[in-house]
Amino acid sequence: MVHIETTSSLESFRKFVIFSTCKSFIPSNYHRDPDMFSERDARPSDISVETVDKIMVKKLREITFVNAKEIFGIIYSLKTGNTILKWRQLKNNNGKVMGEASPSALTNLFESGVLTKPWFERYLKSQKQDEDLVKYGTNKK
Repeated sequence: MVHIETTSSLESFRKFVIFSTCKSFIPSNYHRDPDMFSERDARPSDISVETVDKIMVKKLREITFVNAKEIFGIIYSLKTGNTILKWRQLKNNNGKVMGEASPSALTNLFESGVLTKPWFERYLKSQKQDEDLVKYGTNKK
């Protein structure tokens, strides 16, 4: 599991949830609609959109599609416990993503634009420094 703490647009996190849960069966018009979000109420594998106003549109398989406006948070968790992420609004449609992600979630976070190449470069550099600290007892740069 990898600790995640980064900023992200709401749209990028929305895409991440779609890529992770319903990419193969989401109707194309829902995929294109920035106000359409997927939710799942199947504890412990929940996806929840925290918003001022949402309307249930359709249920397909275990996913409920909702039309939501004024989103202030999204909670995404998997039953394995390997991925638990929260998007919290900072300003307008920009927010902060925090939590733990599995390797497959990392792929979807990158595909959706939540994580960027510079983020991965910083992460790999920090991992190398951690390895050096354990190996040599000091931070080699």
